[in-house]
Amino acid sequence: MLIVKSLSRAGLQPMSLRVEDGACLAITGPSGAGKSLLMRALADLDPNSGDVSTGQLNRSDTTAPAWRRNVAFLPSETGWWQDDVGAHFSDHEGTKARLPLVGLSTDALNWKVTRLSSGEKHRLGLLRCLETSPAVLLLDEPTAALDQETTLQVEALLRDQMDKGVSILLVTHDADQPHRLNCSTLRIENGAIMT
Repeated sequence: MLIVKSLSRAGLQPMSLRVEDGACLAITGPSGAGKSLLMRALADLDPNSGDVSTGQLNRSDTTAPAWRRNVAFLPSETGWWQDDVGAHFSDHEGTKARLPLVGLSTDALNWKVTRLSSGEKHRLGLLRCLETSPAVLLLDEPTAALDQETTLQVEALLRDQMDKGVSILLVTHDADQPHRLNCSTLRIENGAIMT
Protein backbone atom coordinates (compact mmCIF):
# COMPACT_ATOMS: atom_id res chain seq x y z
CA MET A 1 0.00 0.00 0.00
CA LEU A 2 0.99 3.63 -0.30
CA ILE A 3 0.24 6.07 2.52
CA VAL A 4 0.93 9.77 1.96
CA LYS A 5 0.49 12.40 4.69
CA SER A 6 0.89 16.13 4.11
CA LEU A 7 3.24 15.74 1.16
CA SER A 8 4.29 19.10 -0.28
CA ARG A 9 6.97 20.61 -2.49
CA ALA A 10 7.38 23.64 -4.71
CA GLY A 11 4.32 23.68 -6.97
CA LEU A 12 2.28 21.34 -4.75
CA GLN A 13 0.06 22.21 -1.82
CA PRO A 14 0.10 19.69 1.07
CA MET A 15 -1.78 16.55 0.10
CA SER A 16 -2.63 13.24 1.70
CA LEU A 17 -3.79 10.06 0.00
CA ARG A 18 -3.86 6.30 0.43
CA VAL A 19 -3.73 3.45 -2.09
CA GLU A 20 -4.52 0.02 -0.65
CA ASP A 21 -2.70 -3.19 -1.56
CA GLY A 22 -3.72 -4.28 -5.05
CA ALA A 23 -5.62 -1.07 -5.72
CA CYS A 24 -5.18 1.64 -8.34
CA LEU A 25 -5.54 5.39 -7.97
CA ALA A 26 -5.67 7.41 -11.20
CA ILE A 27 -4.46 11.01 -11.01
CA THR A 28 -6.16 13.26 -13.54
CA GLY A 29 -6.07 16.97 -14.29
CA PRO A 30 -4.96 19.44 -16.94
CA SER A 31 -1.39 19.69 -18.20
CA GLY A 32 0.75 21.63 -15.75
CA ALA A 33 -1.54 20.85 -12.80
CA GLY A 34 1.21 19.17 -10.75
CA LYS A 35 0.62 15.48 -11.50
CA SER A 36 4.21 14.74 -12.50
CA LEU A 37 5.50 16.87 -9.61
CA LEU A 38 3.53 14.62 -7.26
CA MET A 39 5.00 11.47 -8.81
CA ARG A 40 8.57 12.81 -8.58
CA ALA A 41 8.01 13.79 -4.94
CA LEU A 42 6.65 10.33 -4.09
CA ALA A 43 9.71 8.75 -5.72
CA ASP A 44 11.85 11.16 -3.64
CA LEU A 45 13.52 12.63 -6.73
CA ASP A 46 12.92 16.28 -5.76
CA PRO A 47 13.06 18.09 -2.39
CA ASN A 48 9.77 17.67 -0.54
CA SER A 49 8.30 17.31 2.91
CA GLY A 50 5.70 15.04 4.42
CA ASP A 51 5.43 11.41 5.40
CA VAL A 52 5.32 8.65 2.78
CA SER A 53 5.27 4.91 3.51
CA THR A 54 4.28 1.60 2.02
CA GLY A 55 2.81 0.34 5.26
CA GLN A 56 5.98 -1.66 5.98
CA LEU A 57 8.64 0.79 4.82
CA ASN A 58 8.83 4.47 5.72
CA ARG A 59 10.63 6.65 3.19
CA SER A 60 12.40 8.66 5.89
CA ASP A 61 13.87 5.48 7.42
CA THR A 62 15.48 4.09 4.27
CA THR A 63 17.97 5.04 1.58
CA ALA A 64 16.77 6.52 -1.69
CA PRO A 65 17.88 3.45 -3.76
CA ALA A 66 16.08 1.06 -1.38
CA TRP A 67 12.96 3.25 -1.48
CA ARG A 68 12.96 3.30 -5.29
CA ARG A 69 13.28 -0.49 -5.46
CA ASN A 70 10.13 -0.76 -3.33
CA VAL A 71 8.31 2.20 -4.93
CA ALA A 72 9.20 2.03 -8.63
CA PHE A 73 8.69 5.13 -10.79
CA LEU A 74 8.05 5.11 -14.53
CA PRO A 75 8.42 8.73 -15.72
CA SER A 76 6.72 10.05 -18.83
CA GLU A 77 10.13 9.91 -20.55
CA THR A 78 12.34 6.97 -19.63
CA GLY A 79 16.10 7.25 -19.24
CA TRP A 80 18.56 5.12 -21.22
CA TRP A 81 22.30 5.36 -20.51
CA GLN A 82 23.79 2.33 -22.32
CA ASP A 83 23.81 1.54 -26.05
CA ASP A 84 22.11 -1.85 -25.74
CA VAL A 85 18.66 -2.48 -24.25
CA GLY A 86 19.83 -5.56 -22.34
CA ALA A 87 22.45 -3.57 -20.42
CA HIS A 88 19.60 -1.84 -18.56
CA PHE A 89 18.24 -5.10 -17.12
CA SER A 90 19.63 -7.45 -14.49
CA ASP A 91 17.01 -10.22 -14.78
CA HIS A 92 17.19 -11.14 -18.47
CA GLU A 93 15.21 -14.37 -18.16
CA GLY A 94 12.37 -12.80 -16.18
CA THR A 95 12.23 -9.83 -18.55
CA LYS A 96 12.29 -12.09 -21.62
CA ALA A 97 9.23 -13.90 -20.28
CA ARG A 98 7.38 -10.59 -19.87
CA LEU A 99 8.27 -9.05 -23.25
CA PRO A 100 5.38 -10.71 -25.15
CA LEU A 101 2.96 -9.51 -22.45
CA VAL A 102 3.58 -5.93 -23.63
CA GLY A 103 3.70 -6.75 -27.34
CA LEU A 104 7.48 -6.87 -27.71
CA SER A 105 9.70 -9.48 -29.35
CA THR A 106 11.66 -11.80 -27.06
CA ASP A 107 14.70 -10.49 -28.97
CA ALA A 108 14.18 -6.93 -27.66
CA LEU A 109 16.97 -7.21 -25.08
CA ASN A 110 19.41 -7.48 -28.01
CA TRP A 111 18.21 -4.26 -29.64
CA LYS A 112 20.09 -0.97 -29.72
CA VAL A 113 18.43 1.81 -27.72
CA THR A 114 18.66 4.12 -30.76
CA ARG A 115 16.17 1.96 -32.66
CA LEU A 116 13.46 2.16 -29.99
CA SER A 117 10.25 4.11 -30.53
CA SER A 118 8.77 6.14 -27.66
CA GLY A 119 6.22 3.41 -27.02
CA GLU A 120 8.88 0.68 -26.97
CA LYS A 121 10.97 2.70 -24.52
CA HIS A 122 7.98 3.13 -22.25
CA ARG A 123 7.03 -0.55 -22.28
CA LEU A 124 10.63 -1.57 -21.62
CA GLY A 125 10.79 1.04 -18.86
CA LEU A 126 7.76 -0.57 -17.23
CA LEU A 127 9.42 -3.98 -17.39
CA ARG A 128 12.54 -2.46 -15.85
CA CYS A 129 10.38 -1.22 -12.95
CA LEU A 130 9.02 -4.73 -12.39
CA GLU A 131 12.49 -6.28 -12.00
CA THR A 132 12.65 -5.31 -8.32
CA SER A 133 9.14 -6.69 -7.53
CA PRO A 134 8.02 -3.35 -6.09
CA ALA A 135 5.15 -2.96 -3.64
CA VAL A 136 4.07 0.25 -5.41
CA LEU A 137 4.19 1.38 -9.04
CA LEU A 138 4.17 5.10 -9.83
CA LEU A 139 3.27 5.37 -13.53
CA ASP A 140 3.29 8.69 -15.38
CA GLU A 141 1.28 8.26 -18.61
CA PRO A 142 2.30 4.60 -19.10
CA THR A 143 0.29 4.13 -22.31
CA ALA A 144 0.33 7.63 -23.85
CA ALA A 145 2.49 6.59 -26.84
CA LEU A 146 0.69 3.29 -27.49
CA ASP A 147 -2.05 2.17 -29.86
CA GLN A 148 -5.27 0.72 -28.43
CA GLU A 149 -4.26 -2.94 -28.76
CA THR A 150 -0.91 -2.42 -27.03
CA THR A 151 -2.55 -0.24 -24.38
CA LEU A 152 -4.87 -3.12 -23.53
CA GLN A 153 -1.88 -5.49 -23.28
CA VAL A 154 -0.12 -3.16 -20.85
CA GLU A 155 -3.31 -2.73 -18.83
CA ALA A 156 -3.62 -6.54 -18.57
CA LEU A 157 -0.09 -6.65 -17.15
CA LEU A 158 -1.00 -3.91 -14.66
CA ARG A 159 -4.13 -5.82 -13.57
CA ASP A 160 -1.95 -8.89 -13.04
CA GLN A 161 0.35 -6.81 -10.81
CA MET A 162 -2.64 -5.57 -8.81
CA ASP A 163 -3.84 -9.18 -8.43
CA LYS A 164 -0.42 -9.84 -6.82
CA GLY A 165 -1.03 -7.02 -4.32
CA VAL A 166 0.94 -4.24 -6.03
CA SER A 167 -0.53 -0.76 -5.47
CA ILE A 168 -0.59 1.52 -8.51
CA LEU A 169 -0.66 5.31 -8.73
CA LEU A 170 -1.30 6.22 -12.34
CA VAL A 171 -1.24 9.58 -14.14
CA THR A 172 -3.44 9.44 -17.21
CA HIS A 173 -5.20 11.66 -19.74
CA ASP A 174 -7.14 8.64 -21.09
CA ALA A 175 -10.64 9.20 -19.73
CA ASP A 176 -11.54 5.50 -20.05
CA GLN A 177 -8.36 4.06 -18.51
CA PRO A 178 -9.38 4.44 -14.84
CA HIS A 179 -12.60 2.54 -15.59
CA ARG A 180 -10.80 -0.25 -17.47
CA LEU A 181 -8.34 -0.68 -14.57
CA ASN A 182 -11.02 -0.26 -11.88
CA CYS A 183 -9.13 2.73 -10.44
CA SER A 184 -10.36 5.31 -7.99
CA THR A 185 -9.68 8.81 -9.32
CA LEU A 186 -8.19 11.95 -7.86
CA ARG A 187 -8.11 15.25 -9.72
CA ILE A 188 -5.31 17.78 -9.29
CA GLU A 189 -5.52 21.39 -10.43
CA ASN A 190 -3.02 24.16 -9.71
CA GLY A 191 -1.00 21.87 -7.44
CA ALA A 192 -3.94 20.98 -5.19
CA ILE A 193 -6.36 18.07 -4.83
CA MET A 194 -9.83 19.03 -6.01
CA THR A 195 -12.61 17.83 -3.70
